[in-house]
Parts: sequence; structure tokens; C-alpha cells
Amino acid sequence: MAVSIVIDAGHGGYDSGATYQGRKEKDDVLRLALAVGERLTQDGFEVFYTRTEDVYDSPYEKAQIANATGADYFVSLHRNSSPNPNTYNGVETLVYQENPVVNDLAESINRQLENVGFKNLGIEERPGLVVLRRTQMPAVLVEVGFINTDVDNQLFDEKFQEIADAIATGIEEGIQEAGGGRPSYYGVQVGLFAHDANARFLREQLEDQGFFVQIRRDEPYNAVIVGSEPSLEDALALQKQLRQLGYDTLIVSL
Repeated sequence: MAVSIVIDAGHGGYDSGATYQGRKEKDDVLRLALAVGERLTQDGFEVFYTRTEDVYDSPYEKAQIANATGADYFVSLHRNSSPNPNTYNGVETLVYQENPVVNDLAESINRQLENVGFKNLGIEERPGLVVLRRTQMPAVLVEVGFINTDVDNQLFDEKFQEIADAIATGIEEGIQEAGGGRPSYYGVQVGLFAHDANARFLREQLEDQGFFVQIRRDEPYNAVIVGSEPSLEDALALQKQLRQLGYDTLIVSL
């Protein structure tokens, strides 16, 4: 079975994202998402999209769309902006929390876009972004240049297909650098409920404490799972932290 990837074109519909001289982020990234997805499909990956036209879904709904596919990776495409035009330029990739798998993916995408001509601004943790916090697979958000910087727009327009190919190559090489194929992750189960409301209440309680939490349906129960750890050692450390807070825990494979 092919490795599967969700490609998210940021914003959409009434949410234009960043704008500059009539240019809209939502349009740039939709065109780019479709081009990246086409290249990945040609290379044998299974590709899903959060949108293929100019429609709006909230970041939370986009995470739900992604999770429903059961895909292995999630890549959200955006364009950056700054308070004053032509102040900054370059590409940056955002992650919920740095770990070897998402770092390999982010670094590879940044490196490939740097080869096209963008300045590489590196990786930044953004735990508050819903599409990174709520997705249940390794997730990155790529800021493909500044929409209010002329040099980045010129590069985006003149080398559009090269940029799409670079992102696809970055995804492919990042997956290989992380070990290839589907990632192996561990979580810590802290509750098992027959009723959805109880599971949601516990998830919200844990998220208020700063944890990454997901609910996994395992008929007829809802399992509340904390974390998405790339190693058993990391999962054990998380389990210890949760036990100290008074939770009953069980390490599970994701």
C-alpha cells in the first residue's frame, strides 16, 4: 500500500489569507497544492486534499478532514506576510513540536526550496496552530515565501513548477530520511470511554495543561491518547509525567 499524504491549501472561501496588491494567499497555495499533489501522485504516493477549490473550512475542520483519511503525513501550504512590504523574504516551515520525523520532513522541504532560490529561514515550533495540534499524523506547515515581498513573488511566479517539484521532492526525501514508509509512533492512553462526551471532556482538560491529545475510536469505546512520540523512550518519559499528575496510563502504538 502506498504511503499517503494530505496536502492542505491554506485558507479558502471568504478567508483570503494574506493579501498584497490584489494577490491572495488562498489562490497561490491552492494552485501550488494541486501541483504538488499531482507530482506526488505521479511518483506513486496516495494523495488527499483538504480542498481542491475555493471553499472555506476552519482549521479544526481541516484537521478532521485529514484525520478521516487515515493518511501517514500532513503538509499544509501557506505564504508568509510581514507588517511592512519588502521587509523579509524566504521560506519557513512550522511544526507543532520538533521531533526527528517532522524535523527531517521540514528540513528536507526547506532545503529543496532553498535550492530553487528562496532564503531558508529554518524551522519554528508553533504548538498553537490547530492544523498542527489536531492532526493525528506527522504534520508540517510550509510558508512558501512572503506574499508582500516582491522578490519572493517573482520567484514564485517564474519558477512555479520548480517550486512544486521541490516541495514534492522535499516530502519524498524527508520521508526517506525519517526511515521511509509509514512512521512508527507511540502514545499514552489515559482514558477509555463508552460516551463521546466523557472522552472530549478529558481531552480538553489535558489540552488545557499543554498536552497534544487525540481521541481514537476503537468500537465500542473512545480512547483518549496523549502524545505522538517517535520513540518508546519518549513515550515512557511522557507516561511518567502523566502518572505524576495522577492519570492511569497505558503506552499504545499509533
